[in-house]
Amino acid sequence: MPCTTILIGKKASYDGSTIVARNEDSPNGEFCPKRFVSRPAPKAGDVYRSVISHLEIKLPEDGVRYTAVPNADLKEGLWEEAGFSARNVGMSATETLTTNERVLAADPLVRYDKEAGTPGGIGEEDMVTLVLPYMTSARDGVLRMGALLERYGTYEMNGIAFQDVDEVWWLETIGGHHWMARRVPDDVYVVMPNQLGLDTLDLDDALGEQKEFMCSADLRGFIDKYHLDLSLDGALNPRDAFGSHDDADHVYNTPRGWYMLRYFNPNTFAWDGPDADFTPRSDDLPWCMVPEKKITPEDVKYVLSSHYQGTPYDPYAATASEKGIYRPIGVNRNDFMALLQMRPDVPEDFRAVEWLAFASNAFNTMVPFYANVDTTPEYLSNTTGDVSTDNFYWASRLLAAMADASYAKSVFHIERYTLSVGSKANGIINTYDDAQRGEADPAARAALRTKANEELAAMVRAETTDALNKVLFELSSGMKNAYSRSDA
Repeated sequence: MPCTTILIGKKASYDGSTIVARNEDSPNGEFCPKRFVSRPAPKAGDVYRSVISHLEIKLPEDGVRYTAVPNADLKEGLWEEAGFSARNVGMSATETLTTNERVLAADPLVRYDKEAGTPGGIGEEDMVTLVLPYMTSARDGVLRMGALLERYGTYEMNGIAFQDVDEVWWLETIGGHHWMARRVPDDVYVVMPNQLGLDTLDLDDALGEQKEFMCSADLRGFIDKYHLDLSLDGALNPRDAFGSHDDADHVYNTPRGWYMLRYFNPNTFAWDGPDADFTPRSDDLPWCMVPEKKITPEDVKYVLSSHYQGTPYDPYAATASEKGIYRPIGVNRNDFMALLQMRPDVPEDFRAVEWLAFASNAFNTMVPFYANVDTTPEYLSNTTGDVSTDNFYWASRLLAAMADASYAKSVFHIERYTLSVGSKANGIINTYDDAQRGEADPAARAALRTKANEELAAMVRAETTDALNKVLFELSSGMKNAYSRSDA
């Protein structure tokens, strides 16, 4: 699935949180309506059945409740995408990655063979469902995911994030059965634009102590057998070994990475002009960087909403010869954005906050919800396959389409909408954080979280309706059949 991911270590975030954020985007020519739900603990011994690959897997015994953002239409399966479990661990899956012919020849993807009746491997449809309820830490999530990949394989290239209060780990698949993972250093952020990203891999550590890296047990032999290491000095670069750098990457993928790095580190390098250190087509963009200032959820939302503002590539620019030549981050077919925040400075039962935005990020707003809950608000959970203003997904989709069509007159309504929602939402979270700190009874604190989420949903529904009213007026006023004279 075309996506964009940001990972933030605890020393790089504004409050010491670990943060994992990702846009899920639909393929061109379709939208995938999404819901926000809380899943009960899965039953041990139940059999999970994949729709796409026709694979059956017996579920483990140690599952717990978790949140997820599944498809509203289940014709292609659950696609649960992102959430937190009751154990305060988070997962986001997947970022679709690119690879090269040599990797695919050595370890082909595992696709469903209808004629032979042979199931395929696991993919984005399955991964959150199979791992999140069972993992006990970010490291444990990597190991569980790796074991599933080695046993069943995958039919696509995947980038997967795992998170707890101390660590963020990033796993990338290699061909059908191999994988590698790196712990995100505490003081950095990572940007991932649909391209294999890891630019270093310490195989000695990955196959030994596993302090900073992990990988499939036979990866060293796999690399040697198929001559995948292209380095001249013996310093393995996974991008060169397993990734791709083709012409499509240079218009679809790398420009997004360039813009995100440019935003968080504007003064570290020269990003523009003939003497730029990095350009939108650079193949050597750093996988991670220390930001110039600590990063907030609002920063992440802005970057994941980007359409190259402030550059010649902005499709909304009035005049620019290069506008629209690169694929935006905030694209029309964003389905949702989930920002998973694990806060270290609050008690465990309410430290997990899941921020959500639906539809095109350039015109939507992001709302935080407590993740340690048994139910989610109907406004976010009742998404239908058909258009309706009764749910947050479709209301956001309508707002985006109308604002895009009346951009010059509507953009300030969107700015005011996002500022109002953000201010009120942060205020509600602050209020209910304080209320929970003052409540000794765990059941009462749980009730407060549910109440807070309902209040947040009611607030964003009212604000979204107000924005819809204003943007619809602007769009209607600019119709081609408009006429200035009224009745005499």
